[in-house]
Amino acid sequence: MSAQPPSVSPIRLHWSGLTHVGKVRPNNEDSFLALTFDGHEVRFLGKTGDASLAGADFVFAVSDGMGGAKSGEFASRIAVDRITRLFPRAFRLSAAGMTGGFNDIIGELFTSIHGELLKLGYSYEECAGMGATLSLCWFTPEWMYFGHLGDSRIYYLPGEGGMTQVTHDHSHVGWLRRQGKINEREARSHPRKNALQQALGAGHQFIDPHIGAVSHRPGDRFVICSDGLIDGLWDRHLEELARRPPPGTDGMTPAQRLVTEAVQNSGRDNTTAVVVELLAPPPSGTVSAAAPAAAE
Repeated sequence: MSAQPPSVSPIRLHWSGLTHVGKVRPNNEDSFLALTFDGHEVRFLGKTGDASLAGADFVFAVSDGMGGAKSGEFASRIAVDRITRLFPRAFRLSAAGMTGGFNDIIGELFTSIHGELLKLGYSYEECAGMGATLSLCWFTPEWMYFGHLGDSRIYYLPGEGGMTQVTHDHSHVGWLRRQGKINEREARSHPRKNALQQALGAGHQFIDPHIGAVSHRPGDRFVICSDGLIDGLWDRHLEELARRPPPGTDGMTPAQRLVTEAVQNSGRDNTTAVVVELLAPPPSGTVSAAAPAAAE
């Protein structure tokens, strides 16, 4: 994926997010995050919004917790909360043109969360085995930098069509799928599809997060989701719902369309989706702003 030339006018982001407990589980161990930051402060954003990339970067993330009792829910919250501490410094590096440091920044973030979850797991009996997945997208004016561990996913839907899974599922089944040894249907029905080889915490001694970057342009979309969404939607259906509203869903956000359909089709797990669309700059004189709110 090649870099794009600098934009004359900053492009805009439109986002929507939703999490649902599903039909079976008693509590929701998924969390999602939407925030914007500059070199001085971090502001939490609402479940939906529209804002310019001028003067601030944006981060969207999905985390799926695991562990007994309420510890999985606690783990995913720790994962998204820790994100707010590092990104003002990240913005200052980005603004100074030091984009090569994104690997270190995201790597440091994952290492910090991993250490915190391991410490809690070793210190408190009720937190033993506590862990979480994390899929994170950091949007700057030209690039989407990402970090990922586990089996939550990030999808890239370019404006001209098609869809690519950006992240690697950290599981044996995910490896089999990437190697072409099994297809989507076989992966979905595999008895070990939920067995993770890597996650934040969860007793794993070492982690190797998947870190990278994708250039973006107006018309592109990105979907960040937990494995509960994948359980209820085939890839082809996911792309269709993310791109355009089916009949009778005109009033729903893209995230609502995805989560509602996935829960209706399955609902065996907590289900979460965040959809981010890159838009052309508004006409001259139009002001677009994002109001801070809790992304719960």
